[in-house]
Amino acid sequence: MTTDQSQASFVDQLRVDDTPRRRRGKDAPPVLPQRKRPLSQRILRSWQLYLLLIPAILWVAIFAYWPMYGIQIAFRDFTPVGGITGSEWVGMKHFERFVESYNFWPLIRNTLVLAFYELIAGFPVPIILALALNGIRQKYFSRVVQLITYAPNFISVVVVVGILVMLLDPQTGIVPHALSLLGIDPPAFLTDPQWFRHTYVWSGVWQTAGFSAIIYLAALSSIPPELHEAAKVDGASHLRRMWHIDLPAIMPIAMVLLILSVGSIMSVGFEKVLLMQNPLNLTTSQVIDTYVYEVGLKSPIPQYSYATAIGLFRSVVGLLLLIAVNAFSRRVTKAGLF
Repeated sequence: MTTDQSQASFVDQLRVDDTPRRRRGKDAPPVLPQRKRPLSQRILRSWQLYLLLIPAILWVAIFAYWPMYGIQIAFRDFTPVGGITGSEWVGMKHFERFVESYNFWPLIRNTLVLAFYELIAGFPVPIILALALNGIRQKYFSRVVQLITYAPNFISVVVVVGILVMLLDPQTGIVPHALSLLGIDPPAFLTDPQWFRHTYVWSGVWQTAGFSAIIYLAALSSIPPELHEAAKVDGASHLRRMWHIDLPAIMPIAMVLLILSVGSIMSVGFEKVLLMQNPLNLTTSQVIDTYVYEVGLKSPIPQYSYATAIGLFRSVVGLLLLIAVNAFSRRVTKAGLF
């Protein structure tokens, strides 16, 4: 190899950008790439930020990772006397029992139908609300509407279910009496299995739509005004600007929220379902979470290992759904959680 070739190879390995060199003159030495500092030096340089990170790391370690030690209960015949390590190891016995039980498919069907219904009904409503609020010219009216729609998010689930009972009770509820005055036979909102899903989903949309809309409004506020001004000059209507400017701007955030929703699709809200559940609507209201509570804690003889196996099965399915939807999102929209 000649001297010129060795010099060219050395320059190619360094990948030096000669733009600063041209600015400083032809005789200036090449700018070498900076070496990456060791982790210890970076921690010492920004020790305040790492100090603020310690409480979050401790919380995750104590409340998220340490409880995973108890997952082995699903693979044992757990007894409180023997403890976790003293109980007999049975492998996949409880998982096979759940899959082969007559409750398996009804529970999966009720959980998926309720979760997908909630996702389909609740996902587009905050987007539409955010676009409508962003397009209102009277900011005072926009803030009033935003406050009214955001306020239900602060109401607890117990209070929401109590409001539903007062409004929909067939004897004292306002809604059944109003329908009767209009000559309409009121349905059994709280006891009819077919009406359970509608009541559960749309009351949840009413409670959470305002909070979710704030996230999209934050993304809409970051859109440069020049884009809308240029679109106005080109003669684009408000709907056209909403379709070609606003929607693409919030699409990455929408996809992230969609991925998170799909990841928790097997974990339908336990508290609200349990509070709205009664023996008459049990055919559609019995989901995996309430069944785990029933067999694990509520039954006369608690089946801890069986309930843990069902919960672990639900978590694994949710994780697989999260990974699959995230991969699909990155392939289609180039946005994802990881």
